[in-house]
Amino acid sequence: MTDRQADTVELESLLRSSTELLAAAGVDSPRADAELLAAHVLGASRGEVAAWAIAGRRLDPLQSVDLRRLSISRATRTPLQYLTGTTTFRSVELKVGHGVFLPRPETELVAGAAIDAARAAGDRTTANPLVVDLCTGSGAIAAAVATEVPGATVHAVEADPEAAWWAAANLAPRGVALHVADAATALPDLDGRADVVVSNPPYVPDGRIPAQAEARRDPGLALYGGGADGMRVPTVVAATAARLLRPGGTLVMEHDDTQGELVAALLRRDGLFRGIRTQEDLNGRPRYTIAARTDGTMAR
Repeated sequence: MTDRQADTVELESLLRSSTELLAAAGVDSPRADAELLAAHVLGASRGEVAAWAIAGRRLDPLQSVDLRRLSISRATRTPLQYLTGTTTFRSVELKVGHGVFLPRPETELVAGAAIDAARAAGDRTTANPLVVDLCTGSGAIAAAVATEVPGATVHAVEADPEAAWWAAANLAPRGVALHVADAATALPDLDGRADVVVSNPPYVPDGRIPAQAEARRDPGLALYGGGADGMRVPTVVAATAARLLRPGGTLVMEHDDTQGELVAALLRRDGLFRGIRTQEDLNGRPRYTIAARTDGTMAR
């Protein structure tokens, strides 16, 4: 071994020690996370890291320190995405970090339903569909719609300035108009014009603590919907959707698996929605609701 090699550490050895550390901390996928952290340090893909480990690649002292530092942070259950600064959502890569809700796999289904509705609206009218994403957070849904429905006009609304900072980074390059505003009063100029309103609002009932340690790092403003049933914010979102949607327009809203019947009853209450359907997530739990706007008039 040369003097230069003596200052380096085998990648595989670092991956093993990181994996052991993460496993001891209860991380669900310790080896995968160790490889993803190494990929971030090396500016490579996870596949390249795996190949380099087999080939006996060595890391210089700075790279080794960076990987150890990130592994220790991950062992405290800091979300992996906060450490790498990115996450993947459907077809898009998003910038994320402290202060913004991390999009979940089940929300990809919600985005998919909104994308399907936007495409259908465009096919029916031969016009560019108008889509509004309320409580956009990182901008995940809006970014996916803008990417997968070329020509769609997409507006995103977020009240929290810290989350909106991340949304701006993700949405500006994709041509989405971001509005830092309260979902209750946002976009009055679009009343009765939207083809699709989609939302993953805060909906966790008060007092329910997320089971996963990483989920407890999400900002409370993005988690808790208000009240023992968590329905205050979803109720606001439903009212705004009724205001924004044209007759026949589609609402797609994510909710807690305990709220399917509550959301359906809310949408039926004033006769402003029809075709109300509760949809299941990847685990077979009621996770989001789709409904169509009637031509009924909202009470003023």
